[in-house]
Amino acid sequence: MRSWIASFIVMTALAAPAMAAGTIARDHYVTVISQVPAIVGQQAKLYVRERALPLVMRRGAGDKVVLFVHGAGTPAETSFDVPYQDYSWMAYLAAAGYDVFSVDMTGYGRSTRPPLMDDKCNLSPEQQKSFGVSCPQAYPGALTDIGSDWNDISAAVDYIAKLRHVARINLVAWSQGGPRAGGWTAQHPDKVARLVLLAPAYNRATKADLPLPQPGPVFNTQSRAEFVANWDRQAPCTGQYDPATADAVWSDMLASDPVGAKWSPPVRRASISAYSPGWTTQMVGTMTTPTLMVSGENDKQVNPDRVRDLYADIGSGQKAFVSLACSAHAAMWEKNHLALFAASLEWLDKGTVQGQANVMIKLGD
Repeated sequence: MRSWIASFIVMTALAAPAMAAGTIARDHYVTVISQVPAIVGQQAKLYVRERALPLVMRRGAGDKVVLFVHGAGTPAETSFDVPYQDYSWMAYLAAAGYDVFSVDMTGYGRSTRPPLMDDKCNLSPEQQKSFGVSCPQAYPGALTDIGSDWNDISAAVDYIAKLRHVARINLVAWSQGGPRAGGWTAQHPDKVARLVLLAPAYNRATKADLPLPQPGPVFNTQSRAEFVANWDRQAPCTGQYDPATADAVWSDMLASDPVGAKWSPPVRRASISAYSPGWTTQMVGTMTTPTLMVSGENDKQVNPDRVRDLYADIGSGQKAFVSLACSAHAAMWEKNHLALFAASLEWLDKGTVQGQANVMIKLGD
């Protein structure tokens, strides 16, 4: 595991337009000494979005502070703060009085994207075909790894703790954010009050250490057609998601990647992370932080049985598992999103779901 060093810069405190329930947003940029192998030791900037009620933005929310950590493809601001109707998870918690932050890992969204991500030769041979190129890869494997991800989270958490004068925060994470936020929590239990994991990637066969970088492409892309096809294969329920929501998500995704948006076809780019090494059964077994795990019953990206394995293996004496009906991997953008949001709020407030802890329960319809 790599050691980390972080430094801080003054935020850009430009308020965004009002959103759900009168919440507002502002942008922060955090400087981190990168542990990404390709740029190790260099300064990188992490984009951190904050959303809160105006009074909370001015005065803080005490210890009611949350940091969202995204998954493998979609940056945090789109994953958790999509500007459409009531689908912003960040706004939901902010309206309840929380000071809510999200962070883009290196290689995502508005955070630093190493120059290797501008070169289509660093895509897989199959994805190169989509752009009419065929050329050798300039770098030997995955751009980032779990150590560099944990380093980024450390920088974001320390920045937020200093900004809001708190010793502990809450973490909410999705998909690959599971090993990112969960692994970081296992190493820093004194800094995390409660943990919420939606569709967390977990595999009992994960090894503690692997040679890095891992062989394979440096980064990947997703077109609109690929985005919709991936969602449709997980949406057998009538009205499981609103096509207008998909439009809003895709527009926001392209806005977060102006370079990829100009490619033909327009795409969102994401660094590929060798995330598995370290997020082991042994690490999970040491965890003591109260943890809520949620799985969409139609999820075809993270098998719900893997999330049940995590529930069984985690060492915390306060935990809950929610199976969300008629929901896919991106449950926060679907018809049962408010059931997900409400469960997360109750967990953050009380450490229970429908008044219960240490429970496996089904929600939604």
